[in-house]
Amino acid sequence: MKIFSRLVVVILFFCVACSSERNTFTNRTFHNVTAHFNAYYLADVRLKEVEAEVYQNYKEDYTQVLPVFIPLDSATIQSNEEKLQSSRELASKAIEWHKISNWVDDSYYILGKLDYYQSHFDDAQNTFKYINVNSKSDDLRHKTLITLLRLYVDQGEFENANFTIDYLSKESGISDENRYELYRTLAYYYERRGDKSGVIGALDKAIEYSRNNKEESRINFILAQRYQREGFDALAHEYYEKSLAGNPPYERSFYAQLYAQQVAELNASKDLRKVRKYYDDLYEDPKNKDLKDVVIYEKALFEAKQGDTQLTLDLLHQAAKEPGSNPRVKGYIYQKLAEINLSEFKDYRATKYYLDSALTYINENDPVAIQITSQKESLDQYVFHFERIQNNDSLLSLADLTPEEQKLVAENFIKSEEERLMREAEELQKPRSTSVFDNLLAFSDRGSGSSFYFDNSVAMQQGAIDFRRTWGNRPLQDNWRRSAMSFQSSAPTITELTEGDSISTEKESLISQLPSLDNLLAEIPNTPEQITTLNLELEESYFELGKLLYFELKETEQSVDNLETLVRVYPASSRKPEAYYLLYLAQKDLGGNSQQYVSRLNREFPESQYTYSVNNPDAASGNLAYVESSKRYEKAYNAYYDGQYQSSKAIIKSTLEDYPLTRNTERLLLLDIMVSGKTESRAKYRERLENYIENTQDENLVELARNMLKPMLSQEEIAELNPKEIVEGDSTQVENKASEEEEENEGASSSPYKYNEAATHIFALVMDPSLSETAKSLLPDIESFHSSNFSKERLRTGDFNFNRENTILIISPFSNAEKAKEYYSKFLKEFQSEGLPDEVKSNSFVISIENFQLLSKSKNLEEYRTFFKSTYK
Repeated sequence: MKIFSRLVVVILFFCVACSSERNTFTNRTFHNVTAHFNAYYLADVRLKEVEAEVYQNYKEDYTQVLPVFIPLDSATIQSNEEKLQSSRELASKAIEWHKISNWVDDSYYILGKLDYYQSHFDDAQNTFKYINVNSKSDDLRHKTLITLLRLYVDQGEFENANFTIDYLSKESGISDENRYELYRTLAYYYERRGDKSGVIGALDKAIEYSRNNKEESRINFILAQRYQREGFDALAHEYYEKSLAGNPPYERSFYAQLYAQQVAELNASKDLRKVRKYYDDLYEDPKNKDLKDVVIYEKALFEAKQGDTQLTLDLLHQAAKEPGSNPRVKGYIYQKLAEINLSEFKDYRATKYYLDSALTYINENDPVAIQITSQKESLDQYVFHFERIQNNDSLLSLADLTPEEQKLVAENFIKSEEERLMREAEELQKPRSTSVFDNLLAFSDRGSGSSFYFDNSVAMQQGAIDFRRTWGNRPLQDNWRRSAMSFQSSAPTITELTEGDSISTEKESLISQLPSLDNLLAEIPNTPEQITTLNLELEESYFELGKLLYFELKETEQSVDNLETLVRVYPASSRKPEAYYLLYLAQKDLGGNSQQYVSRLNREFPESQYTYSVNNPDAASGNLAYVESSKRYEKAYNAYYDGQYQSSKAIIKSTLEDYPLTRNTERLLLLDIMVSGKTESRAKYRERLENYIENTQDENLVELARNMLKPMLSQEEIAELNPKEIVEGDSTQVENKASEEEEENEGASSSPYKYNEAATHIFALVMDPSLSETAKSLLPDIESFHSSNFSKERLRTGDFNFNRENTILIISPFSNAEKAKEYYSKFLKEFQSEGLPDEVKSNSFVISIENFQLLSKSKNLEEYRTFFKSTYK
């Protein structure tokens, strides 16, 4: 009975203690203990697990200055949504169930951080402000304000950040732990504002309060990097040495030692052999097997300082092939190759392709990637038009030859390609290192020039070429496979090649680069329509390339060459007035005869805006000219509306003479055409409208001109002018057409992806990883498909592990969207491979390099497929 009574008393005690309203000592003790070691503790643990995962998933790029804070990875946050939701529920319970405990404000702080990490920034700010106002713990308030400061910096709210910094500077009693976080956050503030000195000063103070050796090591490394870039080599060396303390990761210690040697000895040493030996020793060190690309890259930068451009290029090419643990390093290698090709050789084509390669390795949000993308815009256009001129010009030259001459040219081209492949094989056939153990081997003579066939790449290449000359594109197989076929049925299937076959797939892929004679001859245009199309493309490319070279690339002489070719080869071109004007500007820059183009403009195009401009080179421009020309345009339009056509024409002419090139120029020209429609012949009116439509950039004005032209056209001419237009009388067709276009464009308008006709593209075949392993005949079938249809393109294949569910087989490169679409269309119609499902084939797509970066980050295949269907098909 006594035991029962005592049990009842204990139960009653805990029941009373469980009350979250009674503020007694017993209640407070119970709720403090329960909140701290139950709900709050578990919420904090889950949050810290996610923070640790963000830190672990981040790959440091030691070739660049490390960021003060590890960036929050939205993908990691999203993948841990369940864990974060659990943390939120536990923190909420600590607040609701233990209202009188001392851990309520700490739980609110967890909720604020959760909102911050999950991008609910307004909620996070409100929570942090609530804690600052209501919490009785100065330590928690300071911690909250420091986190709020980081949030303001993230959001770019520097006014609020300045206020928070000022508020914290007046606070006293800030703990060492909070001071450490405060100075780190101040460094982040200065980092975002581009204040290099501020970052260094704040990090120096942060080290004074650091209690974590690993964090201190990282800060020392950042300081060393920043001192090195500012030219303070002695300080940089000191901090690199300090960063080796605290058991840093091997990769960071490797870079610390490498850069410490650079600032202390390599940069100052005059003994080049000693410096090169240092890099060679690093390269041979087995511990650096995943950092070989870094070593060769740094050696290339060293050789660049010595002025040896060719050796620098050779080392950079080697570095691109070396293994490495950080893909971004490859991006920087290709960027350096692009930089050298641009600065040393003015090779815009090579520069564009190296930058394309760089973007496949550098994160799209990286400042370097943003800079590359901007730089590449003009290069993309240059390469597109340059290659189109080369290709079309060659085809037109071949079209002028007799069939016998065409065949001879094609045969010589195939022969030159065979010689190229032989040269590549000879380059691969390098002498191999020998040792005393070679004498113990049965086949010891396997160096350069080996007599053993399968060790001699030159002999194998020659054999493959001879085989192809004799037997054509017959599959490469051992003789016993063909012999065995005689015992099979009349419709035998060819056994797949295996790794043990005498002729490897790699050698076959090299030979597949050789085009066939029939394929080459089929590409030569042989109809008037084909030749006309090529000439129209050439006309456009000569003009656009000349314009690009003058305005964007500042290559005035090359611009003159292209524009003079345009006016010489295509004297009837509608682009001729603007070409004359650009040649006039270019010759003025070069100190040449610019007046010849003034004379030509006045003689051939007296009413062109470009003629007005060269006749009055000192005419006003800018906003004042735009305002004044707008007033005169209104007067001219009113005169036209009132039927005063000669008065309107006079106002237009004087306006174009006084203000020849403003935003109103095209409007004035169209109004002048409207006046001519009232005062001149119908044929003249039509001719001027057609020229205007062809040369004007403003789509709204072009549409207006088209509407003016339509009443003078036949039904066939209207269809040719706008083939997609539907007869206005059929309202059903109009509505259906609008509905279809709306559905097609809905995905593209809201999509993050952008269409760029001139960008380098790749073809993507998405499949299950298991399928890519089982479909062994896929790669040989693709190589055969390329050999038959795209032998001149030198296409390559590669695998990309997209995610756990999908592997992407990539075929590249295609220099522009049109070539990629041509490949896509032919692939869908003609490609066949046993084991490749039709669904996988139909879900293939083409994508530009820039868009592939976005896709790699978002992992949303359906989003891109929607964009692809609305844009490319």
